[in-house]
Amino acid sequence: MPYVGRGTDKLSNVEVLDNITFDGSSSYTLQKGGSNFTPSSANTLLVSIDGVVQAGNFTVSGSTIDFGTAVAGTSTCDFILHYGIGLITTPSDGTVTTAKLADSSVSLAKLTATGTKDATTFLRGDNTFAEAGGGIEEVDCFGVNDLNINTFTSYTLTSSNTSRISSFSNQTFSKTGTGITIDSNGKVAFPSTGTYYITFDTMFSVLSTTSVEWVGGIIRGTTDDGSNIYDLAENFTNSSSSSGNTDLVGITTSLLFTVSDTSNDKVYFQAVSATSANAIRLGGSDPTLKTKFTIIKLV
Repeated sequence: MPYVGRGTDKLSNVEVLDNITFDGSSSYTLQKGGSNFTPSSANTLLVSIDGVVQAGNFTVSGSTIDFGTAVAGTSTCDFILHYGIGLITTPSDGTVTTAKLADSSVSLAKLTATGTKDATTFLRGDNTFAEAGGGIEEVDCFGVNDLNINTFTSYTLTSSNTSRISSFSNQTFSKTGTGITIDSNGKVAFPSTGTYYITFDTMFSVLSTTSVEWVGGIIRGTTDDGSNIYDLAENFTNSSSSSGNTDLVGITTSLLFTVSDTSNDKVYFQAVSATSANAIRLGGSDPTLKTKFTIIKLV
């Protein structure tokens, strides 16, 4: 009897296998397009013989189908359909590529992706797991130690007069990333290449009735590890105290600095004054921050 129903060529995710020519044997080789075909299991096959759909009366081993009893050579194989593994069985780990993903129900454990799959990674279009980008990678801040520096015209921040601000009792700061380093000459090195946002905050105290022409903060830089040093950004203001009061002057200097070579691209921080008189002082950082520099990596 002919097959009644939807045409097999209209079924989705179904493969039509070659019909079998029976010869009185019980075992036959499954083929598709003349080549041996191995189904995922017997449950993925639909076989019709002489107009009767065979339900569970055959087994499959590799590409061999066995009906258990001999099939007469006069019998006709109407069709053999193989239903795709996505509909009936769970695929083995690593057998599904991104090209086969049809909906969100497919577990990432089944993908042939490379890399580490965890809560911090995402699946890229090239089928690899990668860390999510775009966040702040580096944040660090150093403050001047507990002192009131006076009698200076130029004061460079160094490893001997600054500390990461987590060292101060009122601070809860913890650096993000590797952090910067500062040496005894005041040279600040960066942990990686990229563009950094840098701010330098200075706090000056002008005492008594002294008139100060200017005070300021300078960020200096080098591209050859200090052989040549240039002024990159500076900010100044003038101030004078009166009636015996102390005049507090705060200045912020900032810039964007691109590090192309971590061995050579570095910066320095200097507080400057027009006078070296004892009437001007640079504020320290105990217990609150007064003079400090902050470095944030943007990209």
